[in-house]
Amino acid sequence: MTPLPPGQTPLNRHSLRSLEEWLKGLGAVRMESDPCLWHWQQPTWSAQIRLDQEDLLVTWEQTGMASQRSFPYGLSRLDVEAAMRAGP
Repeated sequence: MTPLPPGQTPLNRHSLRSLEEWLKGLGAVRMESDPCLWHWQQPTWSAQIRLDQEDLLVTWEQTGMASQRSFPYGLSRLDVEAAMRAGP
């Protein structure tokens, strides 16, 4: 397991391996059909997390409704995680 940089470190300062470890630590599962796509299941909603070239794209689904937001890699890991955990 690769140790994660401090939480205030922007995502663009993380290695790909540490980003993957972070997502695994959240409980997200990488999709075998697309290594850039992760599924994150929570009690009241689920999310698809895509590691795109320019940003991290999150699509939340809850009771048949979907909402989407992109997060620039210049944001800190803690800020992105807090926004992702807030859900749709």
